[in-house]
Amino acid sequence: MELKGKMENNSRAKTYALILLRLVKLIDLIAVCIPFIAAWTFYYSGKMRISYYRRGNYLVMTLYVIMYYLLAHLYGGFRIKTKRISELMNAQILAAILADFLIFIIMWLLIFHFPNVLIMILVLATQIAIIWIWSVSSHKWYYHHFPSRKAMIIYDEFKDLDVLLEQYGMAQHVDVIRKIDANDIVKTFKDTDNKSTENKIIAETVKGAEIVFLCSLHSHARNQIVKYCVSQGIVTYTIPRIGDIIMSGAEKLTLFHLPMLRLDRYSPTPEFLLVKRIFDIVLSSVAFIILSPLMLIVALIIKSDGGTALYKQERLTKDGKIFKILKFRSMRMDAEKDGVARLSTGDKDPRVTKIGHFIREFRIDELPQLFNIIKGDMSIVGPRPERPEIAAQYKKTLPEFDLRLQCRAGLTGYAQVYGRYDSSPYCKLLMDLMYISRPSLAEDGKIIFATLQTLVTKESTTGVAEGQVTAERESQ
Repeated sequence: MELKGKMENNSRAKTYALILLRLVKLIDLIAVCIPFIAAWTFYYSGKMRISYYRRGNYLVMTLYVIMYYLLAHLYGGFRIKTKRISELMNAQILAAILADFLIFIIMWLLIFHFPNVLIMILVLATQIAIIWIWSVSSHKWYYHHFPSRKAMIIYDEFKDLDVLLEQYGMAQHVDVIRKIDANDIVKTFKDTDNKSTENKIIAETVKGAEIVFLCSLHSHARNQIVKYCVSQGIVTYTIPRIGDIIMSGAEKLTLFHLPMLRLDRYSPTPEFLLVKRIFDIVLSSVAFIILSPLMLIVALIIKSDGGTALYKQERLTKDGKIFKILKFRSMRMDAEKDGVARLSTGDKDPRVTKIGHFIREFRIDELPQLFNIIKGDMSIVGPRPERPEIAAQYKKTLPEFDLRLQCRAGLTGYAQVYGRYDSSPYCKLLMDLMYISRPSLAEDGKIIFATLQTLVTKESTTGVAEGQVTAERESQ
């Protein structure tokens, strides 16, 4: 009865907290959209040849609210409890810029002449001020009303989660009270086959914790801990293993009146592949036409130092096929004169040219890959193509790394958007398998829009450490 009462109280508290958070986010959504709503109501709607009736105006304003909400949600602009103030602001400002741009194009089509851009600039400036005020005040409000929660870390391969919690400003959200090696728990499990005894061991281990982080645990220990924590209302966050990601894409079915999960190699429908290929060709062709002036200027600047503007490099794509990737040259001509294939160390890499730093930071060096997409070597969205030499090194300690080669390589992808340049091979594999396990055009669209955020996020282009050739680390 005591446990039941505790669970009911926790449920009420969570519901109350969720309602408060949603109200705070709703205030932000309304406040950011009001400048555009006012601009449309009092200025732009009157510029139409045939004015809308009330419903038409409501439709335009509703469309803008939906666009801003979806973009801000995609970029994590409402995640008060897991994002820093700067991250909240960057996400929402980018969402506002894109929403304003898209609605401006729509207004252009509706009004039949180029609308007054100064009004939209004023709208954006007002929105940026509102976003700044909301991000700062909501952050302070959240940590005042929701103090840090006691957490513990149970780790196997990934040992440094507490360091990441500190680096990403999550120390305000969670207070790590214990850090335990999962092998110590496994040893105690081996001494008993009794489920009741196992639960007592787990109960003692997680005692006092409101949040439990499980870092790459093996299935038995992880499953037992998860089942206990769920039964007790303890929140768990799990860093999965490779098998977990593969299982997540299983098809659910019933055979012989038994629940089953069907697993197979990446095999989307022919219709999906056809639509994806058409989408790749159309979007990359349009992007090439629009960006060709920029590409020409960059090529001329790079060539002015006496070297070639483009260079080809062997990369891996579907089923291990090798192709020649095209990129703008961002390093010296003799960058690998010793014959060793190595990743960049970032801003301090002496091999990177002056123009190279700029084009790498904004990913302009990747634009020639539009030719690779049109040719069919790559797709717009897919696992990042790795160099054969570096992939071979990764496979010495991670044989499963080839699982990334189930589908065509991509210009952007899940690992590029949500990981970093120096993410470990294991993390890259997990993130790419998350995409491969559930292929869909909707997911491709999300990744394409999310890619825009990486262009303004310096962390996404962080190089490997000095002296490193690959992104491998001692601990995952």
